[in-house]
Amino acid sequence: MRERRLMIAAAAAAAILLIRPGPAIAAGDAAAGEKIFLRCKACHTLEAGTHKVGPSLAGVFGRKSGSAEGFKYSEPMAKANIVWDDATLDAYLANPKKYVPGNRMAFPGLPKEQDRANVIVYLHQASP
Repeated sequence: MRERRLMIAAAAAAAILLIRPGPAIAAGDAAAGEKIFLRCKACHTLEAGTHKVGPSLAGVFGRKSGSAEGFKYSEPMAKANIVWDDATLDAYLANPKKYVPGNRMAFPGLPKEQDRANVIVYLHQASP
C-alpha cells in the first residue's frame, strides 16, 4: 500500500512538472516587466524591423542570435548561435558580457532574478 502511494505521488509530481510553465513565466509580472523594460527602450524597440542602437526585440522568442534582419551585430553575437527562449534570455540578461563575451551591449544586466522574470513575461506579451 505504501509503495502504491509513493508511485501515485511520484506520477503526480511528474505531471505537474510537465504541464507547468518555465520559471520565468510562472513567476513573472508583465506590468512590472514593462516598467523595467523602460531601461531597455533606450536601445531596443518592440516594433518589427525598427532598430535603434540595439536590434528590435519583436519576435525575439525562437529567433537565432544575430539574425534580426537589417541590424549590424557584433561578430561575437552574430556567431553565438543562441536561440532565444526564456532560459537563454534569462541567462543573457543576468550578465550580457559574461554570456556572450565581446558583444556590444553596454547594459550591465539585471542581477535580480525577479526583474528578469518580469521582463521575459512582458516580452512574451508585447512581442508578436
